Amino acid sequence: MLSRVFKAFSYPNFRLLWFGAFTSSVGTWMQQLAQSWLVLEISKSPFYLGLDAFLGQLPIILFSLVGGVIADRMDRRRLLLASQYVQMASAFLLTILIATGVVHVWHILVLSFVVGTAQAFGGPAYSALVPSLVSKEDIPNAIALNSIQFNLARVIGPVLGGLALTNLGASWCFGLNGVSFIFVVFSLLRLKIDFKAGTAPASILNSMKEGFGFIRKQGAMQGLIAAAFCMTLFAFPMLTFFPVFARDVFFGGPKVFTLLLSMSGVGSVVGSLCVAALGNIKHKGMVAVLSLVALGGCIGGFGASRNLVLSAIIVFVNGSVLMVAFSMISSLVQLITSNDMRGRVMSVYNVAFRGGMPVGSLATGYLVKFYPAPTVIMVNGFLLMGVGLYFLLMQRRVAAL
Repeated sequence: MLSRVFKAFSYPNFRLLWFGAFTSSVGTWMQQLAQSWLVLEISKSPFYLGLDAFLGQLPIILFSLVGGVIADRMDRRRLLLASQYVQMASAFLLTILIATGVVHVWHILVLSFVVGTAQAFGGPAYSALVPSLVSKEDIPNAIALNSIQFNLARVIGPVLGGLALTNLGASWCFGLNGVSFIFVVFSLLRLKIDFKAGTAPASILNSMKEGFGFIRKQGAMQGLIAAAFCMTLFAFPMLTFFPVFARDVFFGGPKVFTLLLSMSGVGSVVGSLCVAALGNIKHKGMVAVLSLVALGGCIGGFGASRNLVLSAIIVFVNGSVLMVAFSMISSLVQLITSNDMRGRVMSVYNVAFRGGMPVGSLATGYLVKFYPAPTVIMVNGFLLMGVGLYFLLMQRRVAAL
C-alpha cells in the first residue's frame, strides 16, 4: 500500500526535487502568513489583501505564455534556478525593510509583483519538468505527491510562521523564507537530467500559436482549462480572506488565522494522499467535476458558519476536495500533452489556474467594501457549485474523460 502511495519516490531525481521544493514551500508559507497579517495591520483595509494577492498573481497572466515557450526552448532547470534567485533576493530585501522599520504597503505590493513575475517563468518550467522525472504511468502519482509537498508545507509553514511572527517578529518569517530557497537551488543543481529542447520556430509568437493549436485539437482540453480557472476564481478568495474572518468573524488574531490555514493544509495533504493511493484511476473527469460541486458547497458553508470549530472542520474538508479536483484536472492535462509541447500547454494551464486567483481576490476585495466578507465568500461557493453542475449536466466533455 505504502509503496503504491509513494511510487514516484522510487525515482531519485523526483525525490531530490521534492525535498528541495518542500523546504522552500515551508518558507514561502511562513512569509505568506506574515505578509497577509502585515498588509492588514499596516493598511487597516481588507481591500489591500486582495490587491496584494492580485499583484502577486497578475504576472502569471501577463508572462506565463512567454515563460512556457522559453521552457520548451531552454534547459528547464536553468530557468527554474533564475526564478529561485529572484524570489530569494525579494525575500531578503523585505527582511531588511521590515527589520529597519521602513517598510510600507507599497514595498510589499511591488515585491509581490516581482515574485509573481519570477514564478510566471519558473512555474511552466517546473510543471513541465516534474513529469519528465518519472514514467508516464506514474505521472498522476507524481502530481499527487507534489501536491502533498506543497500542502504539507501549508500546514507546517503557517505554524512555524505564526510562532515566529508572535515571538520573533515578521522580519524572521521573511528572512527564513529567503534561507529556504537555498535548499531548492541545491536540489536543482544536483539533478541528473539531460534536457533536449525542441526545434525553435521562427518566433515566440509562432510557438505560442502552436501551443494554442494543440489545445484546440484536444477536445476536452479547453474545458479542463476553463474548469481550472473557475476553481481558483471562486475557491481561492476564501484562503486570501482568512485574516478577515479571523479578526472580524471569530474576533481572534494570528493564532486563529494560523488555525484556519493549517486546517486547510492538513485537509489538502489528506486529499493528496488519497489521490496518490488511488494511482492512475479511471473516470478522472467525473471525479474532478463532482469535486468542483462539493468544493462549492464547502465554501458556501464556510461563509455561512459563525462557529470556529465548525468552520475549521469545513476548511479541512474543503482542502481535501480542492486537492482531489486539482490533481484530477492537472493529471488529465499532463497525460494528454506530449513532452515537446508541455511547457507551452502548461503555461496556458498556469494562466488559467493561477489567473483565477488575482481576479477572484481583487473582485472579492472590492465587494467586501460594500457587503460582509462572509456573504461574498458564500456567493462564490454557490457560483462554483453552478460551474460544477454545468460541466456535469450540460458540457460533458470533461466529465466523460
